[in-house]
Amino acid sequence: MQLHISPSLRHVTVVTGKGLREFIKVKVGSRRFSYQMMFYSLLFFTFLLRFVFVLSTVDTIDGDPSPCSSLACLGKRLKPKLLGRRAETGNVPEAMYQVLEQPLSEQELKGRSDIPQTLQDFMSEVKRSKSDAREFAQKLKEMVTLMEQRTRTAKIQEYLYRHVASSSIPKQLHCLALKLAHEHSINAAARLQLPEAELVPTLVDNNYFHFVLASDNILAASVVAKSLVQNSLRPHKIVLHIITDRKTYFPMQAWFSLHPLSPAIIEVKALHHFDWLSKGKLPVLDAMEKDQRVRSQFRGGSSVIVANNEENPVVVAAKLQALSPKYNSLMNHIRIHLPELFPSLNKVVFLDDDIVIQTDLSPLWDIDMDGKVNGAVETCRGEDKFVMSKKFKSYLNFSNPLIARHFDPEECAWAYGMNVFDLAAWRKTNISSTYYHWLDENLKSDLSLWQLGTLPPGLIAFHGHVQTIDPFWHMLGLGYQETTSFSDAESAAVVHFNGRAKPWLDIAFPHLRPLWAKYLDSSDRFIKSCHIRAS
Repeated sequence: MQLHISPSLRHVTVVTGKGLREFIKVKVGSRRFSYQMMFYSLLFFTFLLRFVFVLSTVDTIDGDPSPCSSLACLGKRLKPKLLGRRAETGNVPEAMYQVLEQPLSEQELKGRSDIPQTLQDFMSEVKRSKSDAREFAQKLKEMVTLMEQRTRTAKIQEYLYRHVASSSIPKQLHCLALKLAHEHSINAAARLQLPEAELVPTLVDNNYFHFVLASDNILAASVVAKSLVQNSLRPHKIVLHIITDRKTYFPMQAWFSLHPLSPAIIEVKALHHFDWLSKGKLPVLDAMEKDQRVRSQFRGGSSVIVANNEENPVVVAAKLQALSPKYNSLMNHIRIHLPELFPSLNKVVFLDDDIVIQTDLSPLWDIDMDGKVNGAVETCRGEDKFVMSKKFKSYLNFSNPLIARHFDPEECAWAYGMNVFDLAAWRKTNISSTYYHWLDENLKSDLSLWQLGTLPPGLIAFHGHVQTIDPFWHMLGLGYQETTSFSDAESAAVVHFNGRAKPWLDIAFPHLRPLWAKYLDSSDRFIKSCHIRAS
């Protein structure tokens, strides 16, 4: 570096080692500027230039890929250094990004005892060791990764316990069925014909409000029936058809014989009592048999599902739920045969056994179905974005060309559990045959067309035959949405405990269970003897 001063002392020229000239012009008024002051100024300026040169050399040694060739560049580069390290606090060092982006496997952390377990341990170790940016990022990544692994394991264990709790029959329900079966065998009052002989004609009378409930859960069926009748403005016009299986028929008959809901009319019937179902092998039975065989072959048990260390916990939960016995239960599939089961009826309201009715449902018969078959609440719009955000893509596998070719992923889904079915219109369609056609297609594709359950094939079979009804009539998610408020649920016509947290299980959400338990008579001798609690 060379410094040239003009004879007039009015111009100072700095020549760098590379031959680059930087001109610094100093205008000096001869009358107001002494030579002594000029001398001291030059000394200070020379010192400043040497200081800048040293700092720029340090940047080059550090491997800076873009060395500066101008004072303006040096100013921008050196500003943080001149102002101190605090000027860098707004940026994360690149070294930390490089460390955090490198993958870290579970095996690398296995057996390690030096990884901090809490944030307090982490901060103490970092301060003690005075780590640089790379060491800091590495320790942080190890701690966060370990916490993620433990959180995932805990979440999967929670899903597994909920699966076991929801799939098993609680001993209280088993006790109730056994005691009622015994009562049926020894007590003539528990064997009464339902309904009485003079009321049998009402079972096919379309001037009544006909409800259908398919269930093998006596306790759940009792709550649905009681809530339906108690909240009706015209209970004498209600006919409730309860369909159950062979093993539950006698206990179910005993309960409703000993707990009449007059003036409502209750019919209890087992599947084998229907003439239509007793004629040869039915498509629903054949489909269930194939479904069970394929599922056991390709899905494996719960231990296989939980052992997968790579899948998202939500996917693991969905697979566990697919193993639930209800997905291969005839009670869950029988709704697709309502026109054949009730050939004389024109309209029915189908009810799941995990609902509670909180208002009079007779206005459902006044809904204009506009020629459609299925009156249902849509589930793609509403305040609850978690529950009411379901579209076809939520249930159907649109990566499969067969699904993508026939359906729109953005089409709104609808709810099973409280549906108005126009059976007269249904009989003019091919809904049932469409249902079984797609069940066969799903079996051929190794159960890959949709999530297991009856809703996905229902979405397909009823496609184009759904009349949307007001969301007031059916509120969903009380079995898996803990944030649902009691006041919101209390204002709905029907609340649906769909999900694992059924209201008769100990895993039910405590603040929502009273909506169901209020229709449970804790003083009843069967309820008391089986230690069934209302809360």
